Amino acid sequence: MAGRDAAQPVRGPTAQTSAARPAQGWRMPATLRWLGALIVLLLAAIALFAMLFRWNWLREPIDDYATVRLGRPVAIHGDLSGRVWSWTPSFTARDVSVGEPRWAGAGDMARLPKLTVALDLKALLRGRFALSLVDAEQPTVALIRDSSGRENWSFGAPASGAPSFKLPPVHRFIIADGRMSLDDARRKLSFAGQVTSNERLIGYGHGRFTLTGRGAIAGEPFQAQVVGGPLIDVDPGGPYPFQADIRSGASRIVADGVLARPFDLGRFAATGRVSGDDMANLYRLTGLTLPNTPPYALAGRLRRDGDRFDVTGLAGRVGSSDVAGRLVISERGGRRDLTGDLASRRLSLADLTAVIGGAPREVVAGAVTSPLQRAAAARLSAEGRVFPDARLDVERVRQMDADVRYRAETVAAGPLPVRQVSFRARLDHGVLTVAPLSLVLPQGALSGRARLDARGTTPVTALDLTLANAQAQDLLPKTAGPPPLTGPLEARVRLSGAGDSVRTAAAQANGVVAVVIPQGQMRQLLAELMGIDVGRSLFLYLAHDKSPTPVRCAVAEFRAEGGVMTAQRILIDTAAVQAQGRGVIDLRNETVDLTLNGRPKHFRLLRVAAPITLKGRLDHPKFGVDVAKALPQAGLSALLGALAAPVAAVLPFIAPGQPHDANCAALLAEAATDGAPVSPAMAAPQVKH
Repeated sequence: MAGRDAAQPVRGPTAQTSAARPAQGWRMPATLRWLGALIVLLLAAIALFAMLFRWNWLREPIDDYATVRLGRPVAIHGDLSGRVWSWTPSFTARDVSVGEPRWAGAGDMARLPKLTVALDLKALLRGRFALSLVDAEQPTVALIRDSSGRENWSFGAPASGAPSFKLPPVHRFIIADGRMSLDDARRKLSFAGQVTSNERLIGYGHGRFTLTGRGAIAGEPFQAQVVGGPLIDVDPGGPYPFQADIRSGASRIVADGVLARPFDLGRFAATGRVSGDDMANLYRLTGLTLPNTPPYALAGRLRRDGDRFDVTGLAGRVGSSDVAGRLVISERGGRRDLTGDLASRRLSLADLTAVIGGAPREVVAGAVTSPLQRAAAARLSAEGRVFPDARLDVERVRQMDADVRYRAETVAAGPLPVRQVSFRARLDHGVLTVAPLSLVLPQGALSGRARLDARGTTPVTALDLTLANAQAQDLLPKTAGPPPLTGPLEARVRLSGAGDSVRTAAAQANGVVAVVIPQGQMRQLLAELMGIDVGRSLFLYLAHDKSPTPVRCAVAEFRAEGGVMTAQRILIDTAAVQAQGRGVIDLRNETVDLTLNGRPKHFRLLRVAAPITLKGRLDHPKFGVDVAKALPQAGLSALLGALAAPVAAVLPFIAPGQPHDANCAALLAEAATDGAPVSPAMAAPQVKH
């Protein structure tokens, strides 16, 4: 029994338990089971939410948020849809309206039939908010700026405390058949154009941003085209190229440049060209108050940094003159300010006539003029006028400040022997001052200042010019042989007048004009003619005599009142003849009427007591002899010839030579009190000849 027991296996409790328990596999921990259940429930909830969710539920929250951020009413009137299962989730809204700010009244600033916006989640995970796509179909945008400078494209609601809105970086910006309008009351500008940007890179006009349209500035039409690079994968922080072509009448601005960042018009650099008939017309395109000029063509480099524009490398031509330099345009206190330095290697004085609203006379050869200027010149010539009547736009003058220096190294040959020109022009709240002003002559200079005060209803112009150390022979027309008159010439002009054109200001002129020749020489033939010495003059003429006679002094003083310059004193004292004059220069009708009576200082056998006259239009006066004044003398001669011997007939023409030398020192001193730049040495008694 023991053996049997030994042969049989021992059955203990363990063995029994193992035999009774069935075999089992790996079981999921309870925690994982619960997590799995939650995931299943979440997916089910998402699926159920997706089945039941309506994107339109988000329209009102989105409207409220955008309204606060933009500071104006924003509404999605159509359906809102989305596609979220992507690294670039997108949302599409239909019939979106963006209203006007309160100051602009009712209406919409923008209307978008369909707008799609896609986010860049990868950029967002890197802490950078960006839009991968903005796609606007047939958007309509109406931009407004009122007369006080408020702009409806400046977003934000400062009163709410919310920061102003700024467009985030956009990788792709697609605009299909957009419409844009601009109404700028401050610039009196209106514009309507088409905006397009698409992804097609082939075909004309594709793969780039274009803005093309037409408008009007102050009633004058213009057209503009702006072309930018493709808005596909644009670096939001990198440069963006553009080209612009803007035209208004004959004025044209062409630019080829780069924006510092896309859509940031506050910073860019460009090379450009500007051309036209008259720089003053650029006010329509730039808002700058510029002087009238002949036709011009200029090129340069333009850089903008906020409210500052720097124009460097400026070079080109204005009329027949070359111009180069630099300009800076900035804005201070709501006013534009222009500063700069300009220079010409060679200036044509005919080009400066346009600055005062005139046009070069037809006799000026080679003058570059526009059709309007040629018509103005022809009209002035037909009317016998010298002073232009172009009206000054005082409103423009009041809108801008300026400080510009100019210098011409040489001056082209013209009616005046000017060698160099320089001046500084400053415009300050409606007051234009040109000082110092200098025109360098072969000897001496014309210098002084000019001032235009346009603050009042009627502009007032004041001139104060001094001609010093000049020579008479340099200012008189050139003739064959020796000059008819030589010697130092001094002058002073102090005039002021009210009017919005040169003509009206001259017609109201008041002041003093003084011209002095302290000493010199005159061709003896001319001196004898002033005394109408028939015998002596005829002899000198027949002998072709060009010998000089001393001029002890010559003085001409005029006082202007109400546009009429009346001669206070005209005296020419030579060794042979003393002549005195009288008369007026009428600036109102631009005529001259002067008379010069000469008397020989020595015995003359034959002398006609007929004054020399200077009469006619101011631009073409004519010398003559007042024969009517000699008729009594001729009548007396005829009577004596009938009653006495033939020799008696010449007695009325005999001049015994009564005048004495004039007191030149006193005359020059009096002229000096009227402003003539006569030095003490010149006013000293001269040697009697």
